[in-house]
Amino acid sequence: MRPWSGRPLLAGSARAWAVGLLAGCAVILIVLGVLFAGQGTADPFDRAVDAPLLGWFTSHPLLALRMAYPATLVPAGAASLIAALACLARGWLRGAALALLAVPLASGINDAILKPLFHRTYLGQLTYPSGHTAAISALAAALTVLLLPSLPAAFRWVIPAAAWLLVAVVAVGVIGVRWHYFTDTIGGAALGTGTVCGLALLLDLRPGRHSLRR
Repeated sequence: MRPWSGRPLLAGSARAWAVGLLAGCAVILIVLGVLFAGQGTADPFDRAVDAPLLGWFTSHPLLALRMAYPATLVPAGAASLIAALACLARGWLRGAALALLAVPLASGINDAILKPLFHRTYLGQLTYPSGHTAAISALAAALTVLLLPSLPAAFRWVIPAAAWLLVAVVAVGVIGVRWHYFTDTIGGAALGTGTVCGLALLLDLRPGRHSLRR
């Protein structure tokens, strides 16, 4: 047995896609951060997108909170743990590491570095990038990496597609409860997705065998 055994997270063309996606996410994250650094009010684009949602959620405040809930600690952490345990049961330590690290790493980068760096605020709170959107995007991206090569073709897209739909739900929810501007959620999605791409590429650098059982 060797630690870090198990098949690579990214094989063949998936590695090139991950590199390109990581670069694209970094560009989006930095460009938006520079554009909105120090901003304390919505720009015209955010007002145009957010205003209809805010108007509708005025009559449905609890719905917005429920929509944001999947990105909070308990549900996101539980989903990450279940994915990690499933990977461990198959002897796939790289997969387990990705599942366990994706959400806390994205959240840690966001809270410790990016929010203080860009210092965009909404009602006095740091908002860019959106931590909720970063967390749920990291979870969705990790599930995509873990499940796409593993599931039967007929079901390969079901869970990842549902996870990315949940990203959109959370993004709408955090706008509805006035925690974030729309562009905060774009930055959060870029952070979560880019974190998973970078983490998967790094984990695949470690030497390993195809299975713990070999």
